[in-house]
Amino acid sequence: MKFGRNNLVTQGIGSWKWQTSNAWVLALIWLLLISSLAFFWNLGSTGLIDETEPLFAEASRQMVVTGDWITPSFNEAPRFDKPPLIYWCQAIAFQIFGINEFAVRLPSALAGLALTSLCFYTLRYFGGWSWNWGIGNWESGIGQSDRDRQDVPNGDATVEGTPISNSPLLQWQLWLVASLGAAMVALHPLTLFFGRTGYSDMLLSVCFGGALLTFFLGYAQPEQRTVQTRWYLAFYVLIALAVLTKGPVGIVLPGLIIGSFLIYLGRVREVLQEMRLVRGALIVLALSLPWFILVTLQNGEDYIDSFFGYHNFERFTSVVNEHQGPPYFHVLVMLVGFAPWSIALPAAIAQIKVFQRRKWQQAPRNAQLGLFALFWFLIVLSFFTVAATKYFSYTLPLMPAAAILVALWWSKQIVSAKISPKSQSGLTITSLLSILLFLALAVVTFYCPQWLGDDPSMPNLGLRVSEAGLSRVGAIIWGISAIAGVILLLRRQAHWLWSVKFLGFVAFLMFVIMPASAIIDTERQLPLRQISQSVVQVENRGEEVVMITEGFEKPSLVFYTQQPITFLHEPSKAISHIQNAANESSSESVLIIATPDSLEETGLSPNQYQEITAQGIYQLVRVPTSGVR
Repeated sequence: MKFGRNNLVTQGIGSWKWQTSNAWVLALIWLLLISSLAFFWNLGSTGLIDETEPLFAEASRQMVVTGDWITPSFNEAPRFDKPPLIYWCQAIAFQIFGINEFAVRLPSALAGLALTSLCFYTLRYFGGWSWNWGIGNWESGIGQSDRDRQDVPNGDATVEGTPISNSPLLQWQLWLVASLGAAMVALHPLTLFFGRTGYSDMLLSVCFGGALLTFFLGYAQPEQRTVQTRWYLAFYVLIALAVLTKGPVGIVLPGLIIGSFLIYLGRVREVLQEMRLVRGALIVLALSLPWFILVTLQNGEDYIDSFFGYHNFERFTSVVNEHQGPPYFHVLVMLVGFAPWSIALPAAIAQIKVFQRRKWQQAPRNAQLGLFALFWFLIVLSFFTVAATKYFSYTLPLMPAAAILVALWWSKQIVSAKISPKSQSGLTITSLLSILLFLALAVVTFYCPQWLGDDPSMPNLGLRVSEAGLSRVGAIIWGISAIAGVILLLRRQAHWLWSVKFLGFVAFLMFVIMPASAIIDTERQLPLRQISQSVVQVENRGEEVVMITEGFEKPSLVFYTQQPITFLHEPSKAISHIQNAANESSSESVLIIATPDSLEETGLSPNQYQEITAQGIYQLVRVPTSGVR
């Protein structure tokens, strides 16, 4: 296959003298830029977010304080929710950077950087093959037919007499798709949230996603046995780390994805022999099993029932922690959480043509990244859709697959538009939907202050956002994005709409999301930190600290006071609790944290307590135990 000598695009690309080292320097700068924006910028500038983040932070702090690195604990009780890897990472960060918010979140940020970089690397080497091997069936003729491919040694096509694997056209496309994919992995709401908070989910995402990507990097290079073996070893190590981050799902889901992929291609026996499954299983067991044995020896049946029973089996078969939702819950989370890139997902999925099984079976392995990403995407989405418990973090592991699919689709639009500018219905529809999305975001952002007063923990949030002008700034950003989209569409340059999405999201992140996060922290979490500081200052020796809450608990109080907190969910039981405390301890008083309404519901009269401070919606009072006997 050859292009005409007069093809200006081919000549232009051919005149580009590829300097690999310079290209990788630019790639490194690109990765550091987008990762800095997404994960590291102002990472520790806000307090821990109740309720989940402080649970991880305090359990990790307890490891440092007690020296027990086997059984995580929170508020003087074992915490069996998650395996230890996230706690170990945070505890190590505490020992290096001190006990602070930055150290809590650093493992998640590093995980985001690692996942973004590995996706870039995979796309850089295998992101352009699907289209150049005929799977995409480009109208411009870049793809080959099955017959043509069989006539070329090793299935390698040529461009101007140069193997396509070394052609400037393919090299340009590979750098392009890798850059797009990296941006899409890092810059969307779901990854942005989990990459900047001290949850375990981003660590799971890099272990889970990294395992799948390293599997493909090994699978796609059967002719290089040494390289393939190294990638398969990395796959087994990452599987073990995924198990140490989340438990059995760390091996079950990758197994389902890879197994389904290989069954579809009819290569199960061939690939499993390459992977040396027995050796791999021994590696996974050697790395992950010791901790499970040690924690079981320490805690016995309590651990088995809690972790394997409640936090794994029951989460899948029944609703826990009131995290229920409709069957389409994760589809909605995916569409919102992967915005603005999710608009292109239907077209990106359709381009894979999964029903053309024979063609995929005949394609070389290095051309199958898009197909592999599709299996990854659909199986994760299906697995958690079937699960009874719905939680928005469960959608995070499919985001790298979504980014790969959409990056492949966008790169195809850009390259095909340069080679053969023609009307493409899929691109036009996607562009129109993107413009509508920009307009919807502009309207929602402008009016959002009117809808932000429903949270009782921050009743003034809407007013603060409005006073800061963030709603107007956000509306302007998305309004300009819509105008730019219309201009590109009218000029038949819609293939560049990805750049509008990228710049619009970056501007929204810098000028709206970050300032809004600071306001939310001031309204929601700062009062609790101030209350915690007051507790530390005024607490008498042995004095119990009680928080009365009718909603969810505020674990940040435990982390910031660095002491146990008693949480009471029924204000009416406060008096009896104080009476019991008077009988069981020598303390003459109890510190109570409550809102004015919940304090009133306790039945305590104002003359029975002393108000110490009030911050936000919370009050800190001291109740003498002698006054409620």
